[in-house]
Amino acid sequence: MKKSLFSPIPMAAATTAGAATDPALGLLPVWKLSDLYASKDAPEYAADLKKAAELSLAFEDKWKGKLAEAATKTGAGGIGEALVEYESLDDLLGKIGSFAGLTYFSNTSDPANGKFYGDAQAKLTDMSAHLLFFALELNRIDDAVMDACMDRDPAAGHYRPWLVDLRKDKPFQLDDKLEQLFLEKSMTSSAAFNRLFDETMADLRFDVDGEVLPLERTLNMLQEPAAETRAKAAAALSKTFGDNLRVFTLVTNTLAKDKDISDRWRGFEDIADSRHLANRVEREVVDALAEAVTKAYPRLSHRYYAMKAKWLGMEQMNFWDRNAPLPETPNALIPWSDAKETVLSAYGAFAPEMAEIAGRFFDEEWIDAPARPGKAPGAFAHPTVPSAHPYVLVNYLGKPRDVMTLAHELGHGVHQVLAGGQGALMCQTPLTLAETASVFGEMLTFRALLEKTKDKRERKAMLAQKVEDMINTVVRQIAFYQFERKVHTARKDGELTAEQIGELWLSVQAESLGPAIKISEGYEMWWTYIPHFIHSPFYVYAYAFGDCLVNSLYAVYQNAAPGFQDKYFDLLKAGGTKHHSELLKPFGLDATDPSFWSKGLSMIEGLIDELEALDKA
Repeated sequence: MKKSLFSPIPMAAATTAGAATDPALGLLPVWKLSDLYASKDAPEYAADLKKAAELSLAFEDKWKGKLAEAATKTGAGGIGEALVEYESLDDLLGKIGSFAGLTYFSNTSDPANGKFYGDAQAKLTDMSAHLLFFALELNRIDDAVMDACMDRDPAAGHYRPWLVDLRKDKPFQLDDKLEQLFLEKSMTSSAAFNRLFDETMADLRFDVDGEVLPLERTLNMLQEPAAETRAKAAAALSKTFGDNLRVFTLVTNTLAKDKDISDRWRGFEDIADSRHLANRVEREVVDALAEAVTKAYPRLSHRYYAMKAKWLGMEQMNFWDRNAPLPETPNALIPWSDAKETVLSAYGAFAPEMAEIAGRFFDEEWIDAPARPGKAPGAFAHPTVPSAHPYVLVNYLGKPRDVMTLAHELGHGVHQVLAGGQGALMCQTPLTLAETASVFGEMLTFRALLEKTKDKRERKAMLAQKVEDMINTVVRQIAFYQFERKVHTARKDGELTAEQIGELWLSVQAESLGPAIKISEGYEMWWTYIPHFIHSPFYVYAYAFGDCLVNSLYAVYQNAAPGFQDKYFDLLKAGGTKHHSELLKPFGLDATDPSFWSKGLSMIEGLIDELEALDKA
């Protein structure tokens, strides 16, 4: 018997090794972290910690102060040898950190997990302090000498993309002692406040008509068909956010000031320049994206929400109705097995290799799916290290959006597996390109489902949901970016009150959502739960970048461009070895072209056109 969407989904009734049983959703997988280490007290974990500490000291002793001389050698004692050793050590440290982090995010409410994670972070920071010299010293070598070294020594030449990228950090490097201080103090500054945020979020509970729920399940109620249910969930969210407003305000003020101090010392001109540098994207490109999206608000979000208000029989929707299902939306929950089949079949229709890689996440227990108390909210794909494999976390509740989230995170996972061949130093993709495979995976899944849907009402519901997801990915994320810019700019003049932050939030929300959304009391606190503001300032524009990029990529695919799949896999396999301009060139795309963003946004507008035509038919 299928459960009604009006009823809360029960917590997992029983668990087995690697799975949790949910009466409505079936067997939900729990990830197998033993692929990294058997347990927190596994002797292998302790041995690797000891080994990593010893190797870090040995590496420092062997190479510190000697890299300039090493750049003149080939083979033994050369830069290539140092890079091979450094990459191996980076992989080991990454494995330790990944296990500690994934264990913590499995249940952030468990004090033992918190201590384990905190202790691991402290030890890894101590080890990293001994390795900090490496990048700094490499960047003090004359460019001509390093170029000659890479040309002469194949081992060093292999790491050319990493070394060339490293040089971009040169203007913003501090001296060795200051860099070490920044690194070691991060444990008691940014890292500490990140952890405070995570543990606060995990402990939050929301009282909806006497039922006490965690964040994910309460947010999920905003997608319920009953308007009264959505209103009660929104009220519960606002109340709990308000009860914890002082903590969130303190965290936001502290981290914004911490970033301002770092930016000032390093000499960054704009508040988002450090993120642009990390993303290897030019400020002008991001500015062009933000401007294009902002100008498109009336054609996208304003227009769509006005249509949706009419469909729901409202003159103006409340802010909590934004993601409400249309009357045409099927109410049945989607079992996990159906979600798996949907995503894998869509991936397989594009490329069998893509489905095969994604299938391993299910078969080899690389996914954690149940929503449970203490588990990190939201969803993510963690690459771990090339010597291991990625893991995916979702909070699966059986809604159509949860299927799309699964497709999104598996896209990341496939990307991470393919890029792993570049090794620990060069597998990491800049955030702007890291969203490519995830959004493309979503698009493949959506298009596959849409093609199978012949019923006009169901097709309308599917198109509407996709438009909403794209608005959430593009319009909402650029509004988030504008909000962050306002907060970090205002913070330079002094500490911000919760009311001031709320006013900044409402200003960008009103502009982006448009007149069809009624913004009422309580919504001024909804900035508090967005983790990207805390963990990765200015990350959010990467979603809009990725969505518009994928829209353009998908248009190339739809036009049956020869060899598209091979070019696409080459893009994913490149990891962090190429700039976005190099990766997009084979597809005839250029993100520096002002019209590039208009092309991506036109796909969203086209879907809204199709919805309007369906409505009139």
